[in-house]
Amino acid sequence: MGEQVVWIDFKTMVNFMIDVFKGVGVPEDEARTCADVLITADKWGIDSHGIGRLKTIYYDRIKEGIQFPVTNMEVVREGPTTAVVDGHHGMGQVIAKKAMVLAIDKASRYGMGMVAVRNSTHFGICGYYLKMATDAGMIGMVGSNARPSIAPTFGVENMLGTNPLTFGFPTDEPFPFLLDCATSVTQRGKIEVYARAGKEIPHGWVIDSKGRSRTDAQQILLDLVKGKAALAPLGGIGEENAGYKGYGYATVVEILSAALQGGAFLKGLSGLDEAGQKVPYGLGHFFIAVDIAAFTELASFKKRTGEILRELRASRKAPGQDRIYTAGEKEHLAWLERKEKGVPVGIKLQEEMVSMRDELGLTGYRFSFEK
Repeated sequence: MGEQVVWIDFKTMVNFMIDVFKGVGVPEDEARTCADVLITADKWGIDSHGIGRLKTIYYDRIKEGIQFPVTNMEVVREGPTTAVVDGHHGMGQVIAKKAMVLAIDKASRYGMGMVAVRNSTHFGICGYYLKMATDAGMIGMVGSNARPSIAPTFGVENMLGTNPLTFGFPTDEPFPFLLDCATSVTQRGKIEVYARAGKEIPHGWVIDSKGRSRTDAQQILLDLVKGKAALAPLGGIGEENAGYKGYGYATVVEILSAALQGGAFLKGLSGLDEAGQKVPYGLGHFFIAVDIAAFTELASFKKRTGEILRELRASRKAPGQDRIYTAGEKEHLAWLERKEKGVPVGIKLQEEMVSMRDELGLTGYRFSFEK
């Protein structure tokens, strides 16, 4: 993004996102939830899932009528430690937060809780909901299916979503262990970051219909929707670097995000009907909370987990490397760097922000990048 980047403080950015969500009909308390999830991604340096997603994933879809601004979440089946939720195509962040609260509540009473969700929408970063569990002294596990992007090993058709399989553990350090990543080599949001910057993506991330690697980020985003390109599973193309492992894990997430709750799956998540018209995506999620106190003392767990992570970071470095990281550490470091600077916004995002502001007639937002 180079010299085109400007930094916007978190308070301004949060207020702007709240007003945009409210402007398209999201109730204020739910708008705050949605904005909090997005700003958390920006605070943690996950630029693919913060303000960069506001227009294309939420604003545009609400205006197109394929996502509903008012969330009418319904618990359709429930047991002491389990629940099935229908999100009725409302705001994914609102659905996900309530589902994790429900899982945590069940775990606090019975040791474990799991909530399966159907008919939801994009909910942002899994790490937000994992941290809800770790803040409660629990282990968190979160997964979600998504629109078709990944080709199966030895295949070229995008069948599976990026399908994150994620875990969170509390530690005795200033930040929890948060493993939040897709089961593909990369995910669509990161390609969007490359496209906005006018850069090509690395070889091995995306394949064409003949199984060849592609790097043209802008066109790839269009061809992923058309089925002319597909993401490689975690591990890469073919079996040589164990791409079958990422393929397998993505399938696990698909099953847990669709079969338990009777939800849509694979091509049923394309967002298009048989006539090619846009329809709600109908995503599925699952949220698991495990009360550590049901197994051992929380302080003991945190200390031992911290020791594991510290020993990993203290292990022998590869030549030319001066640091080893553990999951969640880079996000914490990004927060320490950004808490005074705010959110970096490139030229294309600046244009999107101005367009949303002007379309909604929002007053009080005059950004420093405007002449």
